[in-house]
Amino acid sequence: MGRYVIGRVLQAVGVLWAAFTLSFAGLYLLPGDPVDMATNAATGTPVDAAAAAEMRARYGLDQPLWTQYWAALTHAVRGDLGRSISSGQTVTAALGEALPSTLVLAGAGLLLAVIAGAGLALAAAYTRRPWLRGLLTAIPPVGASLPGFWVGLILLQVFSFRLKLVPAFGGTGFAGTVLPAVTVAIPVAAVVAQVLYASLVSTWRQPFVEVAFAKGASRWWVQLRHVLRPAAAPALTVAGLWTGSVLAGVVVTETVFSRPGIGRLAQESVLHEDIPVVQGIVVFAALVFVVVNLLVDLAYPLLDPRVVQANSRKERAHA
Repeated sequence: MGRYVIGRVLQAVGVLWAAFTLSFAGLYLLPGDPVDMATNAATGTPVDAAAAAEMRARYGLDQPLWTQYWAALTHAVRGDLGRSISSGQTVTAALGEALPSTLVLAGAGLLLAVIAGAGLALAAAYTRRPWLRGLLTAIPPVGASLPGFWVGLILLQVFSFRLKLVPAFGGTGFAGTVLPAVTVAIPVAAVVAQVLYASLVSTWRQPFVEVAFAKGASRWWVQLRHVLRPAAAPALTVAGLWTGSVLAGVVVTETVFSRPGIGRLAQESVLHEDIPVVQGIVVFAALVFVVVNLLVDLAYPLLDPRVVQANSRKERAHA
């Protein structure tokens, strides 16, 4: 168990370092000069050359690329992601201001996705009526194929403009969050339902299910008590992997619904080529992705002890 945990932690650190390095290289390969953007030189406005040089020196942009990378990496390890070139605000402060709204939206979307996806999969695996099972299993592919921006626009048209049940743009609280959360949840719920249903069907064929029925357990009790737990691991993996996708999808959703958050901050930072802020957002998204997947990996042995046993057998075989 100890080697399993250490291995997963080292993998998480490696993924985080790779995300930081790739984002740094990608952003600095982009055309354009962030100092020119910040001083409006890109729009043709005359700029004091000394002021622009002072700004480049202040942000270390006049240093060799390797020096900039090492300084950014060592500062990031200490939790210092630098300052915004366009506003001068620290990146951590900018993320702190935008984060609560995004966390509420992403958390509500993931919660809805897990509840809806798991409920759909459990109902489809439980029913003995072929027509109902076919109907329930046909829903997830439709949900997975719908573009997020299109779903958001349809929800706005129906529930905001026609029925006037919720505010259209910039709303807060439950009324302002429900439509964006549903928009985020639909594709995640579809994938969770597909993976969990397939895993449930496979687990229903295991010999221990017959043993549970022989002890007099009902079909519903067998599914919840004996089938769901070993079948949940693949769906849990998918939910963890989709956490990063949800953060990326929130950018589009926040734009469609004009909500404040990480999405709007990313949009404005990209437009102004504010490299420290964009990289801070990438590193934050990678950190969330890594932490969630690390927690998922650490939960595997609790759901299915055979995971640790299989790893131990592999280690003994290599030895």
